[in-house]
Amino acid sequence: MPTIRVQTEDFDISCEVAQLRARNPRIGAIATFIGLVRDLNQGEGVAAMVLEHYPGMTERSLDRITREAMDRWNLIDALVIHRIGELKPLDQIVLVIVASAHRGDAFRACEFIMDYLKTDAPFWKKEGTPAGMRWVEARASDDQARDRWQSPRLPEN
Repeated sequence: MPTIRVQTEDFDISCEVAQLRARNPRIGAIATFIGLVRDLNQGEGVAAMVLEHYPGMTERSLDRITREAMDRWNLIDALVIHRIGELKPLDQIVLVIVASAHRGDAFRACEFIMDYLKTDAPFWKKEGTPAGMRWVEARASDDQARDRWQSPRLPEN
């Protein structure tokens, strides 16, 4: 059963990995991904990012994506934490941890979760730039990354 959290508070990767490891001695591999706020996007400085979400819908979407990964690969456990609110450059935005018996499943599932999270999870981002606040547009490269898994879009709940 994956764990999904959407929160304003920062997270501690070492604590999160330790808690996940302590739950199951069958774990032989853990893959992690941390996404950070960059100080530059589209050639322009970024002083802050504001992340918004749709409560309830966002958690269901992340759960659906993570369960799909658990169905595709032999996973033991998974955790997704996504932050919301105002974040500054170098702040952590997202954490994905995937545990399995073997590294291949963990690596692929972690990448799959991030590829779908970037395109299918209902988050909205605004960046604070010298010219003012602007919405962050979806990128075709994110859609291409998701589409390479050659799976139809995940069914809605």
